[in-house]
Amino acid sequence: MARHVLSRIREGVVAHDPYFECKTDVLGKLGFSSYQKCTAAIRMLAYGVPGDLVDEYVRMSETTCLMSMYKFCQAVIEVFGPEYLRQPTAADTERLLATNAARGFQGQYKGHVNGCTVILEAVASQDLWIWHSFFGMAGSHNDINVLQRSPVFARLAEGHSPPINFEINGHQYNKGYYLADGIYPQ
Repeated sequence: MARHVLSRIREGVVAHDPYFECKTDVLGKLGFSSYQKCTAAIRMLAYGVPGDLVDEYVRMSETTCLMSMYKFCQAVIEVFGPEYLRQPTAADTERLLATNAARGFQGQYKGHVNGCTVILEAVASQDLWIWHSFFGMAGSHNDINVLQRSPVFARLAEGHSPPINFEINGHQYNKGYYLADGIYPQ
């Protein structure tokens, strides 16, 4: 994560919830910093690990790591939700298409693992704007029923998507271009 992104998130979280402020306890001992609490939460979310796997890294107890993640998620949704979790506008779509046309379409696909898994699916632009997200247990969910829960794709299926016009390899398109598993154009 870029330093300026981490700083913006940390500053927003600290301004929103006093839990993240570094305080002294009754004995005058300095408590955990906002960097420690945010780092614990971000590492748990990024790597999908429990609190007891980051406790030694950030020098906090498992309980504090869990509370930091809970409060971090709550604060991020409340602080950044109205700006980054809103529905995309036609202008947003045009900006994204122009940026992608300039740099070309890129993607990456990684296969399944042998073991217990959960689905975390997100459609995000290069500026980390999340357009669609889904989190759930694997097995009962696949590409089709995950996309059925997406407000972006629901509006598309209802014919309420913003107008889109772009060109790839000399072909003109007037509908969105989506990849499922990185290989099937939709």
